[in-house]
Amino acid sequence: MTELTDAILRTVRTITGERDGFVPLHEPEFAGNEAAYVSDCIETGWVSSVGSYVDRIEKDLAEFCGTEHAIAVVNGTAALHVSLLLAGVERGDEVLMPTLTFIATANAATYAGAVPHFVDSEATSLGVDPEKLAAHLDAIAELRDGACYNRETGRRISALIVMHAFGHPARMEKLVAVCERWNIPLVEDAAESLGSSYHGTHTGNFGLVSALSFNGNKVMTTGGGGAILTNDAALAKRAKHLTTTARVPDRWNFIHDEIGFNYRMPNLNAALGCAQLERVPNMLARKRVLAERYAEALDRIDGVSFLREPEDTVSNYWLCTLILDADRAGEQEALLGALNDADLMARPVWTLMHRLPMFADAPRADVSCAEDLAGRVINVPSSPNLAEPAKAGT
Repeated sequence: MTELTDAILRTVRTITGERDGFVPLHEPEFAGNEAAYVSDCIETGWVSSVGSYVDRIEKDLAEFCGTEHAIAVVNGTAALHVSLLLAGVERGDEVLMPTLTFIATANAATYAGAVPHFVDSEATSLGVDPEKLAAHLDAIAELRDGACYNRETGRRISALIVMHAFGHPARMEKLVAVCERWNIPLVEDAAESLGSSYHGTHTGNFGLVSALSFNGNKVMTTGGGGAILTNDAALAKRAKHLTTTARVPDRWNFIHDEIGFNYRMPNLNAALGCAQLERVPNMLARKRVLAERYAEALDRIDGVSFLREPEDTVSNYWLCTLILDADRAGEQEALLGALNDADLMARPVWTLMHRLPMFADAPRADVSCAEDLAGRVINVPSSPNLAEPAKAGT
């Protein structure tokens, strides 16, 4: 074990405290009205995709995120899939997206019949690099009748997906400007950024539509679940229609006017989510305390740094992130092994999308920064309860 690996291991163990058993990366926390709301849902019998908790979570989410509308769905991937359809993505198009992202981003474009087109990320936020994106489009794109096309493939570029990695907001002002220059609809993959803001505005408000995730490892969870955010009333109405199997309202007949999806969030999951959302501010506050402890401790160790929120942003610090110095990248695997062997869950970033076999031939820009980061980033335990002293026997 190298001196750096030993120092980081001791630091993470000190911050998390001595706890029995494996320390997860991010575990759900149920300490409010979760049991009461779920029990109420069961007692009423309204457990499927219609019910008062579905209506409530949509209202509460919109209010929390500062958007006009929120449409609750079964998971974040479904939210992103429908978001792309709402943005006008069609079969045979290309969708720009970071190669440094979770597989759901690329899968959603593929579900829509589009081709992922991978672009680079920046080191400050791990989000799409707006300057490199602008230069890439200048080199390969052209406008035809108001639409952006890839001159090299002949395909229309019909959307840009911006993913806020680990809760850190990307540079939205610059990215919005690039999209306006090329008339490309912007979709936010805000799956990881509930509670994060850019220049005082919650993520999810910059795109035409945006997607949230409430998987079990997110800041708040509905078990499985997600939501579509938008400030466009017509798109919100269409989102609800598409996610409800495109059924036309009728007292008893089943009439569907287009291909739709059975994507609505069940009331049972929404009940859990309503209770979780009540506690999000408290969980975010404790996660910030934990992040500050990591940052302060890692500042004293040469060879590694803590990924802080970018300037003029507020991050939810969904996952606390360490970045090894460039000359220490060769120690990533050993450090991951040491942490996990010590029952401290740690992981690298996702395998870059262009390195996966099904996307190996997809178009891509220079992604050298993402490739560099992939060999140096490590996520460490980030649950809000880690900001509190370990209890005896835990």
